[in-house]
Amino acid sequence: MTFITMALTAAAAVALDWWLGEPRRRHPLVGFGRLAAWLERRLYRPARLLGLVAWALAVLPLTGLAWALGQLPWLGLVFPVWALYFALGHRSLHDHLAPVADALAAGDEAGARQLVARVVSRDAEALVIAPAAVESALENGNDGVFGALFWFAVAGAPGAILYRLANTLDAMWGYRGERYGRFGWAAARLDDLFNYVPARLTALTYALLGRTRQALHCWRRQAPAWDGVNPGAVMAAGAGALAVRLGGPARYRGEWHARPVLGVGAVAGADDIRRALSLVRHGVLLWLLVMAGIGVAHA
Repeated sequence: MTFITMALTAAAAVALDWWLGEPRRRHPLVGFGRLAAWLERRLYRPARLLGLVAWALAVLPLTGLAWALGQLPWLGLVFPVWALYFALGHRSLHDHLAPVADALAAGDEAGARQLVARVVSRDAEALVIAPAAVESALENGNDGVFGALFWFAVAGAPGAILYRLANTLDAMWGYRGERYGRFGWAAARLDDLFNYVPARLTALTYALLGRTRQALHCWRRQAPAWDGVNPGAVMAAGAGALAVRLGGPARYRGEWHARPVLGVGAVAGADDIRRALSLVRHGVLLWLLVMAGIGVAHA
């Protein structure tokens, strides 16, 4: 795939995702989730090696299939668009979080709490609604948008598929605790690896499109204290770019976690949810322009 073809394919997939959103029926990730659950039932032991084997059996054959389909005449022209569309969650991010801002603006706190509880893993009754939604927008901007674009640029359709499947297994198995602490270790660590560069490019994107110096300062000073090498960089830079305060204590499955504060200024409010979503949208446009510029320059 030439650089200009890559840029045009990425633009087509982004447009398709924004037009159609997530498939409402027969979503490929639903089938993949069933495959992962089947592998877990048969291979589960509290052992890192078996977790790695399960990860490989779930991800690598489908990544290989994506490569093979991309080599076929005619289908090879269309399949990369579908593969990146499948890997993206840009429209979905807006569909889930914009209604939270609308509900808060209308004074419907109960409705807003119910909506945001669908997209975060914290206990719904204990979360602070607007900051939780902003954190989700910033973090999922990387996980659901920029990470997929990065791996598509690096490795085409197989890269996008590999990234999305690895990210999905991290959401299923990448938990600490008695059951997944060892079995899910590979899923968590590999997701960290695949996100290491994209997360930092996402953080830089947020910084360039917001309050740059402040975002870079928050990234440098606050991100190292966050639990996770990638989310801290993304959310600290995003909070600094938006000049809002995120983080702080949060309750997960009945247990309180002392998270550090990220960003500066006032605690994020309803309008900041829309500002965070706008930051992601503008970031997508910037990435597409950079891809197109690289393609034209290379041509």
